[in-house]
Amino acid sequence: MIIKSLELNNFRNYENQKIEFDKKNNILYGDNAQGKTNILEALFLCGTTKSHKGAKDREMIRIGCDEAHLRMIIEKDGMERKIDMHLKKNKSKGAAIDGIPIKKSAQIIGMVNMVFFSPEDLSIIKSGPEMRRKFIDMELCQLDKIYLNNLYNYNRVLKQRNNLLKQISSADGFRSNKKSEQSQSLMSTLDIWDEQLCNYGKEVIKARVEFINELSEIVKNIHYRLSGNTEDISMKYDANVSNDNFADKLFLNRERDIYMGSTSCGPHRDDVSFYIKETDIRKFGSQGQQRTSALSLKLSEIEIVKKRIKEEPILLLDDVLSELDRKRQNHLLNSIVNTQTIITCTGLEEFVTNRFNIDKTYEVVNGHVNTN
Repeated sequence: MIIKSLELNNFRNYENQKIEFDKKNNILYGDNAQGKTNILEALFLCGTTKSHKGAKDREMIRIGCDEAHLRMIIEKDGMERKIDMHLKKNKSKGAAIDGIPIKKSAQIIGMVNMVFFSPEDLSIIKSGPEMRRKFIDMELCQLDKIYLNNLYNYNRVLKQRNNLLKQISSADGFRSNKKSEQSQSLMSTLDIWDEQLCNYGKEVIKARVEFINELSEIVKNIHYRLSGNTEDISMKYDANVSNDNFADKLFLNRERDIYMGSTSCGPHRDDVSFYIKETDIRKFGSQGQQRTSALSLKLSEIEIVKKRIKEEPILLLDDVLSELDRKRQNHLLNSIVNTQTIITCTGLEEFVTNRFNIDKTYEVVNGHVNTN
C-alpha cells in the first residue's frame, strides 16, 4: 500500500498543488511556517477523515475561500483507488471513493493505514488521559471496523445522555420533593440511554483491553532496546469501570450526573499507565524516560499494523528528528524498512549524517512544493 499523489485546492496555505510521491522515502524540507505540516495533515485527513490536530473543517480552508478540495490517489493490492474530500465552511464535509459519494466516514477509515508522529507525541506519556485515549482510538479505528462502529455509537449515546441529564436538571420540580410530569417523563427515558451506553461501552472496553495487552509486549521489547537493555516497561489499561459494574455505577452516580449535566463514569474516562519497575512514569518518570517511552509507543504502532493486517503502514513524520538525540534518531530511522515514509524537516543534514536513504525530496516555500 502506498500513496501515489495528493492534490490540494484552497487547503490551508495551498491554492493549487499536486505532489507525486515515491514509494519509499520522501523528504519535505524548508523553513518553518511554509506549509510542510499542512501536507501531512492533508494526507492524514484523506485517510482518516480527521485532522491530526483536531482542527475543524472551516479552519483548514484557505483564508478568503468558502471551500477546499483534496484528492489522494493510493495503490492497494495492485489497484489504484481515489479518495476525494470536500471541505465546506458551513456544512459537513463531503467525501467520495473512486468518484462515488459516501455517507459515512467509516467507509474511508482503514483503507489506508497511517502512523502519524509529531513532536507533540513525545509528550503523550506525561499529558492527560485524553491524549492516550486518542492514541488508542485512532489506531484501533483504522484496524477494526467493529470497534469503529462501537466507539461511534458509544459517543453518540453519551452525547444524548448528557443532553438528557441537562434537561432533567433544568426541569420544573426536579430539585423539590414534588417532581413535575415533565421531570418524571424525562427520568423514565434515562434507563433506555443507560442500557445502550453500557452495551456499546462494554465492547469498547473489551477491545481496548485486548489491544493494550497485545501492544504491551511490543512496546516492552522496543523500549528495552532503546534504553540500552536496562529498562523493562509495562503498560496497564486503567478502566474507569468494568464490564461487570458499569451499569451499577451509572445508576449509583445518576443524581450526581444530573446535577453536573455530564456522565461521570465509562470508557470515556479511561487511561493507560506506564511503569518502570514500580514507578508510574506518567507522574514520576524523568523526561528521558517519558520521551523514550513515547517513542517506543509510536514505533509499536508500526509493528501492530504489520501484525494485524499483514501490511506495512504509511509513516508520516512531522519534524520529529529535531526532538530526538542521536541514539533515538538512529533507532527511528532504522525502523523504517520497506515502508513508504513522508517526512518533514528544516534541512537534510540529519538524514545525511544518519546515512538515511532519500528517494525523493521536495522544497516547500510559502505554500508551493518544488520537486528536486
